[in-house]
Amino acid sequence: MAQQPLELILLRQLASYLAVPIWVADAEGNLIYYNEPAEGVLGRRFDEAGEISLAEVGGLFEICDQDGNPMPPNELPLAVALFEGRPTHGKVKMRGFGKPWMRVDVTAFPVEGQGGRVLGAAVLFWEIAAS
Repeated sequence: MAQQPLELILLRQLASYLAVPIWVADAEGNLIYYNEPAEGVLGRRFDEAGEISLAEVGGLFEICDQDGNPMPPNELPLAVALFEGRPTHGKVKMRGFGKPWMRVDVTAFPVEGQGGRVLGAAVLFWEIAAS
């Protein structure tokens, strides 16, 4: 994948120091980083998975609403933050890399650079109960 803007590089560096699970996506929605706390939730180390294209993400993670209904792609928190340019928060069920379903609080926000450049989005999440 291409060289990332400085702001995303710095966000990735910050995320590596945080205790809350976080992933960072570029402007096209490609997953370019997730930190060590997110590895436990997602079920695979970032060093093993590496950057994941938007086309591949759908096959690796499953996200449903609280009732277990699949969410339309445009309603996923990352999509709202990235493509609508606004933060969002909610509760979802998710599983990744073959892990069991878990209930998660998720907050996603857009990442903008100077001059309103859309750089990507960040998603923070907390497991609230296994299901």
